[in-house]
Amino acid sequence: TKKKFIVAIDQGTTSSRAILFNTKGKSLFKSQLEFKQYFPKNGWVEHNPEEIWEKTKKVLNNVIKKSKNLNGDILAIGITNQRETTILWDKVTGKTIYNAIVWQDRRTADFCSKYRSNKRENLINKKTGLFIDPYFSGTKIKWIIDNVTKAKKLLKKKQLLFGTID
Repeated sequence: TKKKFIVAIDQGTTSSRAILFNTKGKSLFKSQLEFKQYFPKNGWVEHNPEEIWEKTKKVLNNVIKKSKNLNGDILAIGITNQRETTILWDKVTGKTIYNAIVWQDRRTADFCSKYRSNKRENLINKKTGLFIDPYFSGTKIKWIIDNVTKAKKLLKKKQLLFGTID
C-alpha cells in the first residue's frame, strides 16, 4: 500500500519552504529556497512576486518528487504565509504591476498617523477589528494606486486585482 503524506508550504519573509510530513506529523523532508529582499528607501521592504512564485513552485515540486520516491500520496497541502504582504496584478494578463510590499514596510506610516488624527480609528476598528497601521494591506494598496501609473489605468478599466501572498 502507498504511504500517505501531508505537505506544508511555509512562504516566509525571506524564503519559501515546503515540508513533507507523515500522517503522524513527523517531518520527513524539507526543501527551502531564499529570495531577494529589496530596500528601495529607509523603512521600505519589497519582494519580487514572480521570484516568490517560482521558488515556491520549485520547493513544492521537490517535495512532490520526494513523496513519489517514498511511494506515497499527498493527502493535503496547508500554507502559512506573510499575511499582509501586498500584491496587485492585472486581471487579464495575471502579471504583477509592482513589487510585493512586505508586511513590515513602513512607507505609509505618515499617512496612517494623519488618518488616525482625524478620529477615524474608532470607526475602522468597530467595522474591521483592526487599527490603522502600515502593517495592514489597505494603505499599501492605496500607495500603489497613488504611485504606480499602471495601477491607476487598470483600476479605471476594472482590471486591477489585489491579494496577499497566499
